[in-house]
Amino acid sequence: MLQMLPASLEDQLISTQRQIDALLLEQSRLAARFAESQAWDGQGFISAIHWIRFNCHVTSAMAANYVCVGEEESRMARTVEAVEQGELGYSHLLVMARTAKFTGKAFDEDRLLPLALESSPGKFHYQCLHYRHSVSARDYNAGQERLREERSLSLSTAEDGCLLVSGLLDPLSGAEVRNALEPLARPSGAHDDRTREQRLADAFYEKVTGNQRAELQVTASMETLKAHAGAAAGEMEFSLPLSSAAVQRIACDCSLTRVLLSQESLTIDVGRSKRVVDGALRKALRLRDQHCQWPGCERPASYCDGHHIVHWIHGGETNLANVVLLCRRHHRMVHEGGWQLVKTDEGKIIAIAPTITFGMPRGPD
Repeated sequence: MLQMLPASLEDQLISTQRQIDALLLEQSRLAARFAESQAWDGQGFISAIHWIRFNCHVTSAMAANYVCVGEEESRMARTVEAVEQGELGYSHLLVMARTAKFTGKAFDEDRLLPLALESSPGKFHYQCLHYRHSVSARDYNAGQERLREERSLSLSTAEDGCLLVSGLLDPLSGAEVRNALEPLARPSGAHDDRTREQRLADAFYEKVTGNQRAELQVTASMETLKAHAGAAAGEMEFSLPLSSAAVQRIACDCSLTRVLLSQESLTIDVGRSKRVVDGALRKALRLRDQHCQWPGCERPASYCDGHHIVHWIHGGETNLANVVLLCRRHHRMVHEGGWQLVKTDEGKIIAIAPTITFGMPRGPD
């Protein structure tokens, strides 16, 4: 049951915030006057915002906010009055100022102020975007296009082999990506203890790879594939050496190409042995399973691999009786995570957690 804060604390929070808003408003007035004075130019700074950022120890965005609110104050007198009376916060005032700057002479405070009084700053910002579009759809579109021109995506590999992804998408592209990822980022069963960030990372991977397996060239010995002790790790382009468990998972639903090398590392034979779950077998598997067969998971078939219950490297056949659909996460849990899948005579799939090995009993003191 939630406990209510003492009234004195509530009053203090509200009172303190009003003082902060009043100080931010005064700082904005000073910033606008300073920008108009051109005093910053004589000190070698490129703009008033640059001077404020450096000397007031704030971000460039915060400095720009000060200047914008101060410059637009005269055009939103009623909004300023509402802030001074505690009816609105500085955040509302900033949204109003940004809107005034964007719309220019078409700015109508009387139309926007009622919306501010009944909305949170975030919702008011959303409503102001509609207002901007209604004033000038052309200018609004130009702003959206400028955002699109700022798009970027950076891929780099860390020392441990992890892929570092950093990027920026315009609002429309970002919304489309969110719409694609959010359904895949939902928890997949009661045992799913992943954080939201981990679920989004898995969703990103699934969506990028999609239902078409990428053409991967993995180089590994038969000893690595069988996880023999002393075997070297596998190799793949853009990746650090792969564990034998990872190689087995990739080989679970793939086409195996045999390349025999001489002692001088010259290719002397190339052959192909199909182990992939495709064609009629893939269609039959999707029709039978329809989704990931891990208990409690319903990830659709288009985001699943064909998993050999008995791996073909151990003599398991690539047929409908020996394969099931597993989503990428649960496929990894079986191979790299040590889980086991058992198929009963009735065709039910049972997941068995990794064996827990306890330490040796403590000896006598």
